[in-house]
Amino acid sequence: MMKKKYYNKAKWIFHFALLLNAFDCLAQGRTYNWLLGYQSKNRMTFTDTSYSVTQEIRTIPFRATEGNISDENGNILMSSNGIFIADATGDTMQNGGGLNPNSFTDDFSDWGLPIPYGNIILPVPDDTNKYVLFHQTGNYNSTYLTPTELYYSVIDMSLNGGLGEVISKNNIALTNSFGGGLSACKHGNGRDWWVIALSDSGNTAYKFLLTPDTIMFVNQQNLSIQPFWGFAAQPTFSPDGEKFAFASGNGDGITGYWSSRVQLFDFDRCDGSFILDSIIDYSDGNPGIGIAFSPNSKYFYFSTIEHIYQINTDTSDIGSTFQLVANNDTFYSPAFPFQTNFYLMYLAANGKIYITSGNGVLHLHEMDYPDSAGTACNVNLHNVFINNSNAQTAPNHPNYYLGRKIGSACDSLTFVNEPEHDFKFKIFPNPTNGNFKIMYLLPQNQKGKLEIFDINGKAVYTQNLPQWSTLQFISLPKLSNGVYVCSITSNNQRVNKKLVIYNE
Repeated sequence: MMKKKYYNKAKWIFHFALLLNAFDCLAQGRTYNWLLGYQSKNRMTFTDTSYSVTQEIRTIPFRATEGNISDENGNILMSSNGIFIADATGDTMQNGGGLNPNSFTDDFSDWGLPIPYGNIILPVPDDTNKYVLFHQTGNYNSTYLTPTELYYSVIDMSLNGGLGEVISKNNIALTNSFGGGLSACKHGNGRDWWVIALSDSGNTAYKFLLTPDTIMFVNQQNLSIQPFWGFAAQPTFSPDGEKFAFASGNGDGITGYWSSRVQLFDFDRCDGSFILDSIIDYSDGNPGIGIAFSPNSKYFYFSTIEHIYQINTDTSDIGSTFQLVANNDTFYSPAFPFQTNFYLMYLAANGKIYITSGNGVLHLHEMDYPDSAGTACNVNLHNVFINNSNAQTAPNHPNYYLGRKIGSACDSLTFVNEPEHDFKFKIFPNPTNGNFKIMYLLPQNQKGKLEIFDINGKAVYTQNLPQWSTLQFISLPKLSNGVYVCSITSNNQRVNKKLVIYNE
């Protein structure tokens, strides 16, 4: 890899020989998989520009609760539906049964738990083998059937031939009256993890910190909002970790009218504090809990079963940006009464947002351009055919690649002379007829640019790389056989690799 400053083309072409053995590591793929279905099953696999849906045979079913995580190459490592932990085969991981022990859990053993964001899987900092599953379940003895314990279980992937083993299970991190749903965000030091649970009324945040050595309860914070009992939420951090939002709602039990609101907060990644930004009442008579931020963190979206709304978080007058961007069109999939209404939202690795339905349906909704204002975000209703029935399920994926908060008080784990960013740049397979893939990791979630130069330093191909991207499929125009330089630049840094074009 070259130095951080830009070099003229002649200099870095001269350094071809230095590039031949550079960066054999693959790029990141933690969020590439979405496991769907509770009877017949399938999988949605993402790249940074597209997706594919395939049927599969596995034991684990899913309803609203889905934690999963893949390795750096996008290979699924484990998943959990709140009933058990499954390994890469989709069957119970060694010692992975018996999660969340109580009668509420038992009643959903054939389906998976119905709690949106009811668990989340995080890698243990500075340990390539260990992971922690934070999880919760309902309780028939609590007033609103809400969780009364926040559990954690520890998995060691070096055991059982690489399929992993649960080495510690159902540890109680805290006992209280929680709301359904967990969320996580990288600490400002770029290593540790904040884990957030909410109270059953939504007015208190309970904060935990996952470090290389421990899981500790840090504190609880009154969020300065009125309690809203009966609340349900998809608590979500923005990709940049600076914002946090969740929805609340309840019905009167008589008319069936549903009151709903969404709360938006600023978040300090150093001390874990929340500052209330806005409360938006979006009561339209329908329940709704879906929340998702756009990839650039500027917009966030929330839904009732009938409508999807957009808010611009970069304005001081949040209320003026409240905009309806989609309506339920009462489509049935495959037939009445299985309507494709709106339920949970998921920001996928390809930069698009997908919306599930509360019913068991064969379709998902897809938002093409979440970074665009208003209806330009382009919500395509029920345009993703998934073939097998899926109800509610959306994986709980934090931003695994959020870096440290540069220049902050907690940016304390780096050195003054920090080494250059490791792009982990790889080209594969050997290009044939101009077709190949590139994998990489952009610095600090910055946008990037791919350029290919011929031996004379002339640019023959250019492509922008969005900040969430880690993989691209490249199909070059017809180029002459020969040696080229493939270059990625981002955040005033550059990495180059040799590219040999051979046309049959």
